[in-house]
Amino acid sequence: MKKHPYIGLPEGAYWKRAAAKSGNEFAPLVDFPFKIDRDTRVATAGSCFAQHIAKWLKRSGYRYVVIEPGHEVLSQGVREKFQYGTFSARYGNIYTCRQLLQLFDRAYGAYSPQETVWQLGESAFVDPFRPNVQPGGFATREELEIDRAQHLSSVREMFETLDVFVFTLGLTEAWKNKEDGAVYPLCPGVAGGEYDSDKYEFVNFSASECEEDLSAFLRRLKSVNASAKVILTVSPVPLVATAGGNHVVQATTYSKSVLRVAAEALSQSDDSVAYFPSYEIICSPIMRGTYFADDLRSITEAGVEHVMSVFSHWCLDGEQAAEVRAEAPVEKSVGHFREEMTSIAEVLCDEELLAE
Repeated sequence: MKKHPYIGLPEGAYWKRAAAKSGNEFAPLVDFPFKIDRDTRVATAGSCFAQHIAKWLKRSGYRYVVIEPGHEVLSQGVREKFQYGTFSARYGNIYTCRQLLQLFDRAYGAYSPQETVWQLGESAFVDPFRPNVQPGGFATREELEIDRAQHLSSVREMFETLDVFVFTLGLTEAWKNKEDGAVYPLCPGVAGGEYDSDKYEFVNFSASECEEDLSAFLRRLKSVNASAKVILTVSPVPLVATAGGNHVVQATTYSKSVLRVAAEALSQSDDSVAYFPSYEIICSPIMRGTYFADDLRSITEAGVEHVMSVFSHWCLDGEQAAEVRAEAPVEKSVGHFREEMTSIAEVLCDEELLAE
């Protein structure tokens, strides 16, 4: 009888057995280190894809944390337009690990970038670190600064009170200020400010840099919230554009590979960090590209539903997840369900502005 380490492994360890499954059965996980129950305070941040998890948790009755919900006199439509509740705090898209690290340091006064305001048109102003949260910009610099102070206070509250932080890694490409290293979610000039090659430079972070930034963020998070856990995911959405000189498909492969390596390194080295394979569910050859829309970039409603179904099964408390399903009204029409899934699938993405 043959004896070697590959005999008797779990089914998921073998391509022939695991990859033969298709459709909604495909779940590239063999274990998940912790569960989210209805009392778990979950906060989200990251690229556009992180919004799907936020919407799903809210829809499913879990305790999704929104520190900046917007004033109660505002309609839900206005709040959504101004990105209240899009993420747990009103920071907009956080595409890179360096952005996340700098957000924490700005919130706690450990980092003060030199450039804090960008002009938008002739009479409006935007926050360089969240340029699209205020459609049309702020009327005055003072208004912007007051809003930012309140925002950073909310960020501190979020980090100090959350139980689980879900961060979706999106990009390795970014633009930064040459003088102080400040990293922006969008290139200056796209949604405010003016591009100046003497002032700004393109950067494409390496795997080691992303790992170091994530590790530094985790240390800082634990310093204010020792029991916090982190779920890392990699967005399956390709780059809308690249400034790195390569074909956008090559740039996308590099970016996602780097982020996947960094996420794996952190999840392997720290028991409080887990990786969830949203990228693999959407992009695996097993799915044959069926979860991409006609533009080969947007994720379909079916793709989002598959990802979140796997998330519910593996990451949410089993009994409570079953209760959520049981509480769902059985008389809901197919049309109503599709409306819900369309809402979950629709996200706000700053990066889309690069294609305009």
